[in-house]
Amino acid sequence: MSVSTDSRIKVVIACDTEALALRGLRFFVDDAAKAIKAKDIFYVAISGGSTPRRFFELLGSNPESRNLPWEKIQLFWVDERYVPTDSQWSNYKLAADTFLSKIDIPVENVHRIPTEYDDFNVAAKSYEQGIQAVFGLESGQCPRFDLVILGMSDEGHVGSLFPNSYAPFDKDDLACVVYSMDDTQNRITLTHPVLKAAAHLTVIVSGKSKAEILKKVLTSDPDDVQYPIHALWPVLDRITFLVDIAASKLL
Repeated sequence: MSVSTDSRIKVVIACDTEALALRGLRFFVDDAAKAIKAKDIFYVAISGGSTPRRFFELLGSNPESRNLPWEKIQLFWVDERYVPTDSQWSNYKLAADTFLSKIDIPVENVHRIPTEYDDFNVAAKSYEQGIQAVFGLESGQCPRFDLVILGMSDEGHVGSLFPNSYAPFDKDDLACVVYSMDDTQNRITLTHPVLKAAAHLTVIVSGKSKAEILKKVLTSDPDDVQYPIHALWPVLDRITFLVDIAASKLL
């Protein structure tokens, strides 16, 4: 495989979508066990979209996942569309439908991004304050997640850090509002300093529609305006790209 001269890039290729989901599950279970052994708690942030659905289903059905000490797991979201929790577009609803109802995680350990406020900025600040409380942070401190699970869109955005938007440059907040300029929903996302602070980031990429962008992201010079995922390049040694055969066909 020839993806880049940067030796820090780690790409794990799965033979199909089921194998991709199983590898994602393996990362989750292993990182959880490692963190809980070291400090008796596991901080994880997950994303939405279509790619992680099967992985989420395995979290709710696989014995290794179901037998995790979920009372020691603190679950957050990387980003969320500003829609009700019962909306088909809700990242929280995807998790609730696929695995949250099937595991023994205390309700107080589930930290969804609030979408019920009239003011988006109040919602973002509320989420930030929740993160600070759970991690025990002082003002200005950044949380260190043990695992952040990301997807990547056809144009290279992660979380809700979109190309040519201000959000990738927000360095002062833990969470920020992304205002859409088209017909899609407004969003709240973790900022790139929070993502960069994580101990491990897994970027799950699936399908032939992602092959071109994956090649560009992995072979282009860093450009976090055009490809927001490049904002994470300073911590590339902590990122694992988990891709299926279809997404890897141009590598």
